Amino acid sequence: MMSDDRVARILTIDDDLDTLGLIQMVLKRAGYEVATASRWDQVLECVNAAIESCQLFDLIILDIMMPERSGFDTYRLLEKLLDPIPPVIFLSARYSADDMLFAFDLGAAKYLLKPTTPDKLLEAVRNVLGSVD
Repeated sequence: MMSDDRVARILTIDDDLDTLGLIQMVLKRAGYEVATASRWDQVLECVNAAIESCQLFDLIILDIMMPERSGFDTYRLLEKLLDPIPPVIFLSARYSADDMLFAFDLGAAKYLLKPTTPDKLLEAVRNVLGSVD
């Protein structure tokens, strides 16, 4: 559970700029602090800035199908950079039981299918953040 005096910080990673913008808008309207990245170099910039400022992310929302490296590969790299890695909600436009199982084996907190609704997104975010203490 987040303390009352601090806003949850969420890193959203998706190569689709429209999706990224919509997620950012929904989360900001709900009162969250949001950083976005659509490419690996941007992910690194966000993570390094968070580490340097000692303001780490409370949650990561991560697209699975990305051009440079998959969301699964990105997750593995983030695990090495962030110790511990915050909870991760994986997003995918493709329904695949194998992908879902793999995501949960990696340590996913949730798995959402795209397109999702703002309500489903916020419910998932609140559930995951509410279970973090």
